[in-house]
Amino acid sequence: MNIGDKAPDILGLDENGREIKRSDWPGSRIALYFYPKDLTSGCTAQACNLRDNYQQLLDAGYQVIGVSVDPASQHIKFREKNSLPFPLIADTDHKLVEQFGVWGEKSMCGRKYMGTFRTTFIIEPDGTISRIIGPKEVKTKTHAEQILATAK
Repeated sequence: MNIGDKAPDILGLDENGREIKRSDWPGSRIALYFYPKDLTSGCTAQACNLRDNYQQLLDAGYQVIGVSVDPASQHIKFREKNSLPFPLIADTDHKLVEQFGVWGEKSMCGRKYMGTFRTTFIIEPDGTISRIIGPKEVKTKTHAEQILATAK
């Protein structure tokens, strides 16, 4: 997906098996953030920053939705442990990460593996992608500020 593309309405199933659709929040911008793995330090820092600034994001007209390829049971633990107020899509079939182009080869300590690139898509109320905060840009500890900067 690129800036100007239309995001799909049906995004996937959350940790409770509920279908998450973009149209569930008419008039809101969606901050659809893809992250590598539940219960890891960077992903926890990012999720907690969004949690701590959630009301400010809502006040600015955003709905936050997280996506990872972890199973729903892992998302439940992650949400409960960190009191996350927003839904987490369990993209276990990799449909959404592949559709948005955030699944690919990564490397750590010389080991190559497939994984999710930490990326946030700002989706306008009409479904158009207006901004992409890419893997090299995302700052996990101040991510809400990055999203809110889009609103200005």
